[in-house]
Amino acid sequence: MNCWSGFLKACLRVFILSLVFSLFWLAGRPLRGEVAFNLGNCFTGSTYSVDSPYVPPDCNGMAGPVHFVELINGRFSVYNKTNGIRIFTSSDSTFWINAGISLGGAGVSDPRLVYDPSVGRWFASAIDVNRGSEWSNRFLVAISASADPTKTWKGLAFQADPAGNFADFPTLGLDNNGVYLGGYMFDTNGIEMGANTLISIPKADLLAPSPTAARRKSFGLLTGDSYGHILQPTINLDFDESDGMVLAVESLGFDRLPHSNLVWTAIQNAGGPGSASLGEPISQLVPNYSVPINPPQPGGDDNLDDGDARLSANVYQVGGVVYGVHAIDVTDRAAVRWYRLSAAGGGLLESGTISHPDLDLFYPSIAANKSGVMVIGCNGCSSNSYISCYAYVGQTVNGVTTMKGPILLKAGLATYNHPVSGSSSYRWGDYGTTSVDPVDPFRFWTIQMYPSTSDAWVTYISEVRTALPQLAIAATTPDQVMLSWEGADGVLELESAMASDSMTWSPVTQQPSSSQGKVQVLVPTTGAAAFFRLKAAAGTQTQ
Repeated sequence: MNCWSGFLKACLRVFILSLVFSLFWLAGRPLRGEVAFNLGNCFTGSTYSVDSPYVPPDCNGMAGPVHFVELINGRFSVYNKTNGIRIFTSSDSTFWINAGISLGGAGVSDPRLVYDPSVGRWFASAIDVNRGSEWSNRFLVAISASADPTKTWKGLAFQADPAGNFADFPTLGLDNNGVYLGGYMFDTNGIEMGANTLISIPKADLLAPSPTAARRKSFGLLTGDSYGHILQPTINLDFDESDGMVLAVESLGFDRLPHSNLVWTAIQNAGGPGSASLGEPISQLVPNYSVPINPPQPGGDDNLDDGDARLSANVYQVGGVVYGVHAIDVTDRAAVRWYRLSAAGGGLLESGTISHPDLDLFYPSIAANKSGVMVIGCNGCSSNSYISCYAYVGQTVNGVTTMKGPILLKAGLATYNHPVSGSSSYRWGDYGTTSVDPVDPFRFWTIQMYPSTSDAWVTYISEVRTALPQLAIAATTPDQVMLSWEGADGVLELESAMASDSMTWSPVTQQPSSSQGKVQVLVPTTGAAAFFRLKAAAGTQTQ
């Protein structure tokens, strides 16, 4: 009887605490499977003709521990991410020259940028371009000396293709072992070759006091028919010892036909000793996709260039899952297709299509955290609305992802019709970037662009704050309760506080266990009321 009495009391305490949790955690929260969100610090980045003379800018940037760094065509800028104030800026050429690279009068194009939280360093890449003869160009790579992007960077440059072909649309990925560069190849006459180049550099060599790419491995020309088109090396945020994975589309879609495959390739032994090697390409069947049509604008024509079916934005691995996204066509409207693939072999776990009854959606980018929370940034417009910046937020629970949106980040101000020499279309893009905050994995950052006038683009940087998972509590024995939440171990920390005026929070010392996408912690009951909360493991509470 005493045992049952103690158990009933424990159950009563659990019921009361569960009620408190329900009031504290669930007020205003969405249904299970959806994720709550709000917009944090959003601010304007660079402006055409003021900060950069180039069309398009190639929207590219990421958050670090303290800063948001923007590296686009024509401009390198560092912002305080808490207030959006630009604290450092230079031209992109000056950035590379300051990193120690002689440009010899060449221009710089197609930048990429990654913050690596495993080493606290930034990696940047680009190509140089001789505007008079666009062939035999170089890859440029720069590495920061610390997590502070306003301080020293060290750079290096090397020929993209020993045969003298031109590498265009460079891509960048990294993991524990290597840093990877891809490029889409044109011959010395400027004719598209339908082939790619791919280069692997030992990461340790780039992190040395004097960075070097002497041990890089170039895999030569890789045909699109075999390896796919536009090779996107994965940014592996698991930082495990798996192979470097590269993802591409079967076709860019210029034939206007449906296509149904992605292509995986593994880079092996990237860190050495010896040279890296390349696995055989593997095709992965996915739902059909075709090239997106050009979208309409208010009072304008349909000459806005919204790109093709390539994976133009970064591909990420996190929590054993690889996330990718691209633009496709859905019933003569530009739409977004996203994928979740297994990092162990590339099998398709899930895919989804985001379309809108009024908006054409294009130039998407994606990021996710280990708890399965996903954010997609993109542009959208219609015959009734100017090109604007949008986001979609989703979460995967039990293998099923529920998306929410569109969330308007920044409304466009004009119909964009900036002409580009040699083309009847108005260039947009060529990509955007979405990333996870390295300090708080439930905060995401996305950089896109919107038109301020018919002739000018402006980049826009948005912070999307998502909510922590719901914390559940249940009695298991007379002297223990089970606390649990959806997600992966290591993303969140569980804290407790005794009921008092001070409410001093301390980490729960019991070790969590994880299984099938859920984390559980057994905690002993006490005679006094206790409260529990979740916070980001890095230390920044998001609720």
